[in-house]
Amino acid sequence: MAGHSKWNNIKQRKGAQDKKKGKIFQRLVKEIYQAAKDGGADMGTNSALRLAVDNARDNNMPKDNIDRAIKRATDPSASANYSEIIYEGYGPNGVAILVETLTDNTNRTSTSVRTAFTKNKGTLGEKGTVSYMFERKGYIAIEREGLDVDEDTMLMTVLEIGAEDLETSEEVFEIYTAREDFAAVREELKKDFELAEADLIMVPNIHVPVDEETAEKIHQLVDVLEDDDDVNDVYHNAEFAE
Repeated sequence: MAGHSKWNNIKQRKGAQDKKKGKIFQRLVKEIYQAAKDGGADMGTNSALRLAVDNARDNNMPKDNIDRAIKRATDPSASANYSEIIYEGYGPNGVAILVETLTDNTNRTSTSVRTAFTKNKGTLGEKGTVSYMFERKGYIAIEREGLDVDEDTMLMTVLEIGAEDLETSEEVFEIYTAREDFAAVREELKKDFELAEADLIMVPNIHVPVDEETAEKIHQLVDVLEDDDDVNDVYHNAEFAE
């Protein structure tokens, strides 16, 4: 994973995301709703719901919004139902792209995603086209500003509590975990640190180096996809030059 910092992508999107608070809340409500509908309202036994609620709280979603989403999901009379669909394809220069969506209208979402790929020099593929190049991992970012912790100390800390890897830059510690260890590692780190980011993500195991011109095209395609209200996350395996 070295040399492929997710934090660089997060930083580039933070300003745009701040302007899209409504979209973020809408996505989080859908995630809470579906997690509660699939696994029930008890966060003690429903880890997916616990993660969705934690993400909502980290984004300062009001408690009433969270409670309403859970209540709607566990109400037998509720009619809405969302499907999780992952789209796979290639962007410019053969960059692999995964698009995770949560939608109540699969025809609408499929059309939007396909159009985004087609209009931005990409190709939408079948299931399995690129997913083998990615692995689900836990990801936690801790900004270093104000911290009196060096890299060696942080590495020992995260390994002792069950993390797999640590990447360090001047700005941030990036911790990666196995999927099944993510919740436990996150809770341990929250005792001593403020987490800038904590989520389950798709991490590429094959990277494609791209030049500046191709990087711009990848950013454009990703931006169009992320603007879609049905899209939760977009992952790619492009490795941008510093």
